[in-house]
Amino acid sequence: MDDRTIQDGLEAVLKDMGAGAVTVKLDRPKDPKHGDFATNVALTLAAKLGRNPKEIAADIVSRLSNSELGLESIEVAGPGFLNFRLANERLSSSLRGIVLQGREYGKSSVGDEKAMMVEFVSANPTGPLHLGHGRQAALGDAIASLLEWTGWTVSREYYYNDAGTQIDRLAESVWVRYQQDIGEQAEIPEGGYSGDYISDISRDYQEKYGKQINKGESAKAIEDMKEMAIATIRSNQDSDLDNFGVQFDNYFLESSLYTDGRIDSTVESLRETGKVYEHEGAVWLKTTDYGDQKDRVMVKNNGSPTYFLPDVAYHMDKWKRGFESVINVQGSDHHGTIDRVRAGLQALGLPKGYPEYVLHQMVRLERDGEEVKFSKRSGSYITLRELIRAVGVDVTRYFFQMRKAEGHLVFDLGLALDRSDKNPVFKIQYAHARMCSIFKKGDVTLDEETLLNSDLSLLTHPRERELINQLLDFPEIVDKAAENRSPHLVCDYLEHTSGMVNSWYHSGNPNRNPELAVLVEKIPVRYARLILAKAVRTVLGNGLKILGISAPEYMERKLEDELN
Repeated sequence: MDDRTIQDGLEAVLKDMGAGAVTVKLDRPKDPKHGDFATNVALTLAAKLGRNPKEIAADIVSRLSNSELGLESIEVAGPGFLNFRLANERLSSSLRGIVLQGREYGKSSVGDEKAMMVEFVSANPTGPLHLGHGRQAALGDAIASLLEWTGWTVSREYYYNDAGTQIDRLAESVWVRYQQDIGEQAEIPEGGYSGDYISDISRDYQEKYGKQINKGESAKAIEDMKEMAIATIRSNQDSDLDNFGVQFDNYFLESSLYTDGRIDSTVESLRETGKVYEHEGAVWLKTTDYGDQKDRVMVKNNGSPTYFLPDVAYHMDKWKRGFESVINVQGSDHHGTIDRVRAGLQALGLPKGYPEYVLHQMVRLERDGEEVKFSKRSGSYITLRELIRAVGVDVTRYFFQMRKAEGHLVFDLGLALDRSDKNPVFKIQYAHARMCSIFKKGDVTLDEETLLNSDLSLLTHPRERELINQLLDFPEIVDKAAENRSPHLVCDYLEHTSGMVNSWYHSGNPNRNPELAVLVEKIPVRYARLILAKAVRTVLGNGLKILGISAPEYMERKLEDELN
């Protein structure tokens, strides 16, 4: 939004009028006929100034200079609203700036290059990645990207939960499947794991160690199976994420907290705070002193730590590594851990509210209105790999990001497989490809001289003006999405922009309205519209890049249904 000059002018005038320091908010009018910007500041100041809002608005208009602010007009509307219309020259110069900035357009320095860690996915290495992991991967990566676009120095981290009860159950499950494979009677333990991937690990073990194990060596066999299972599942998870276009700067092993003594040192540090006590053989932390609903057990009466303790130790490690700003992107099932982790960290002297959490709801996969639940591969759920094979990386990433994280997501397979404009990601990609095709059809390029010297004030059609304003809003959308950790705002913006692009493009049908076509006969108008097309291409491409989605220059409109 190209509104800073207008805001500054308004705030200066209001100060002269005795309103004091006022922060003016400008909005886009719903109806473009009402101008490019609007504000209700006259209405909000009526009581303070003791004057009629219309009178205040008229006074403001009389004090503002249209030429200095780059305005064509200022109008008083209704009970005292102010509507501003930018001069064509100012609007056109802003459009030229989009093209000149290119891939940098939309970036800002809000983060001031400060360090930010975004931890996401962090799936237990106990099975294939499911759709919840996929949503988290797409959200976490996009949030990290938004922060980078707004000037933060971002580190993406994956926390491997390679310790604890779930890992023991994984090893036991492989051991049972191994026994079944060699003809022994055995059953998967309660809370254990099944599915084809467990059989695969069992077969890999057989190939390496054979099919006969002395019962006296079962403990070592289970330990070997644990290591093999973790390595295999980690490798598969890494492969899936890499295929999904998600890379991490650092991988942190939960097991390292135990092997290097950080669990024990964290307990000792907490004891020194005076907030630790023992009850019924267990070690407790007075987390209620920091707003938690009840005190929490750190160490059970059998000497083993609860999940809470390693989380505290891990986040202390983040802080010591220099990450004073941390975002954890996790499933909504982690809601109950937030207060206790923050309480433990506050007890150790860290600030309240550290770390920040973005919690997302799970994904429901539907086809023809029916839920799709099970997979042979996992034994209980559809895997991320299967979904990607069915609909592709771009569609999967976009669908996972296009709704608020805190909202439940229904993933519509029918819509995902549709290659028409009904599918929102294809709608955006088609709009981008359409802009690319204009230059190919016209066999033209925009050199720097043409870009700098073309008369952009010729873009006077309402659809052109509306589209330019929409493109100018992109930096504000990026800043807002980053601030709110909300990639869906970028999705909403790109869908709306694509709709406007399509309306503009089709309004210039050579058969019906040749005078509105981009490649119009009049050369000055042609080049002005080509610059607008280039700006559209820039904005759509940059938006898709933030979301981790490709911006193709050419697209086919046919896709076979690959879902088995």
